[in-house]
Amino acid sequence: MSGDETPLVVTSSWLAATLGADNAVQVLDGSWHLTPLGRDPAAEFLESHIPGAAFFDIDGICNPDSSLPHMLPSPELFAESVAALGVSDDSHVVVYDTVGLYSAARVWWMFRVFGHDRVSILAGGLPRWQAEGHPVESGEPAIAPGSFTARAHDDSLVRSFEHIRATLGTGSAQIVDARAAARFTGEDPGPRPDLPRGHIPGSRNVPFNAVLDDDDGALNDTTAIRRAFAAAGVDPSRPVIATCGSGITACTLALALAAIGAEEVAVYDGSWSDWGSRADAPVESGGPA
Repeated sequence: MSGDETPLVVTSSWLAATLGADNAVQVLDGSWHLTPLGRDPAAEFLESHIPGAAFFDIDGICNPDSSLPHMLPSPELFAESVAALGVSDDSHVVVYDTVGLYSAARVWWMFRVFGHDRVSILAGGLPRWQAEGHPVESGEPAIAPGSFTARAHDDSLVRSFEHIRATLGTGSAQIVDARAAARFTGEDPGPRPDLPRGHIPGSRNVPFNAVLDDDDGALNDTTAIRRAFAAAGVDPSRPVIATCGSGITACTLALALAAIGAEEVAVYDGSWSDWGSRADAPVESGGPA
């Protein structure tokens, strides 16, 4: 993935020691939740967040002209939005969420897509931060605007419907689905009842929580991550395209693959929200062949 020296994951103790001592560190709360859960991540941020953090609105920093949820915005919109959150070109961005690791990886991936590799995930997110006794604050933070330059999309990290269609049957990349097994097989419906059940033909299923620690949802150790992909028949040394319901948890798989040194990993931005909405997109049900 990236040859940057910025760590993929930082600990709560590191962040606590660094906050206030390094003005280049900007913390972002990248929390997002499925609509049926009825949670408001922006309101939860105002109630409790890491001191100095800003809220990254995944549903707001997106393409306003797309009918699909939270698709990548233009470089100009991304740059303007993250600069307002205090991020500059020299910032070390540290992203967390309120679950442990769920949507924070989406924010990590977006920064990398726009050419900013100085981005890390906070291990265990807000739950571990609080469990280890670090302080939180409430209310709207006073954030000094930054100055951020976004490059055009790094096409090596993003895949579209056309890319996936071209991949089917060629074996040029492994398509790996991060949704729960019952949604992958079609046994359970997804959160959008208008979409069919099942998965992209030939794809493999690695539910995103298979690469997480059961205790607090942090990214698992590399041995466990390798085991999870191997169990699904995925070879990290070959190109991988990660997909999910709407491009959120696919990024968790991309993060996990980065942790074990995989070099050719992209995310299908539209994921099942896009694939399942197209009449000309084939759908499989049941387990992988």
